[in-house]
Amino acid sequence: MAKRFPLIAVIYACLLFTSCNQSIDFTADVASEAKTTVINKKEFTTHSDVLPKAIPYDTAINTIHIRVALCDNRYQGIMPVPEKIGNGQDPRYNLFWGCGYGVKTFFKRSIDWTLVKSQSIDTIIMERLVFKHRSANYYLVADAYNGKHIKHCTKEFLQSSSGSLTDTVMLNGKALGIAGNAKLSAYIGHNGLMDFDIPGNFSNVDGKKRDVMMLACSSRYYFEQKFDQHYVHPIVWTKALMAPEAYTIHDAIGAYIKAQPDSEILEAAISAYAKYQKCGKKGASTILVSGY
Repeated sequence: MAKRFPLIAVIYACLLFTSCNQSIDFTADVASEAKTTVINKKEFTTHSDVLPKAIPYDTAINTIHIRVALCDNRYQGIMPVPEKIGNGQDPRYNLFWGCGYGVKTFFKRSIDWTLVKSQSIDTIIMERLVFKHRSANYYLVADAYNGKHIKHCTKEFLQSSSGSLTDTVMLNGKALGIAGNAKLSAYIGHNGLMDFDIPGNFSNVDGKKRDVMMLACSSRYYFEQKFDQHYVHPIVWTKALMAPEAYTIHDAIGAYIKAQPDSEILEAAISAYAKYQKCGKKGASTILVSGY
């Protein structure tokens, strides 16, 4: 059964190791497993740095795409959390996915969303969920990335924000737009840019402005340096350590779907964070912010 863990365990997940002897090798985090995967006896290539051609998708359907980097004691530069919730190769009990306030559990329990599809993708995206909003023309696609591949997850989020990475999900014969095709892209998890850099140019490639949300410690400071600020519109992100649990983005998305202004979307996020963390709206407003 999904379990609620103390806030201090989550805050630890946002802190860097202080030992100068700590070393994490990210250089092979994709190469070893991202070439060829066999699933259901069908062989296919996944997650290549060679960007795919644009795939047509149903533009009449609004899609929100959330990437969740699973909490990982072994492969991320964090202070360790309890072993069961810090296993980045097991989404079932992971702090940011299967726990009571993880994305999978929280959205499955939501009265606003219905789970319509669940599947395993490969050794990088360990689980994909597709939700349908009960009253609005919105689908939400949530991907659980193996915690070992947090760097790859972060890179794909940045590529999506620039439009250089686009993709689709098939559902009942319809192609839903994800990655750069999504109306809103989001990232949840440890802020890997505290541990590593992702070189490269993430300038916009198609003139399309994209909405993003990021729940990770001090995400504004680290991600604003990567975004093409003329084309990436950050509606909710952070300026301090925080617990990236699902209630914050759930309520922010609720306001987003209603086409509320950024200030109201941020207010919804702040109210949710204050409620569940019991830190007061004044405290939550020092963590969650909007815009550059």
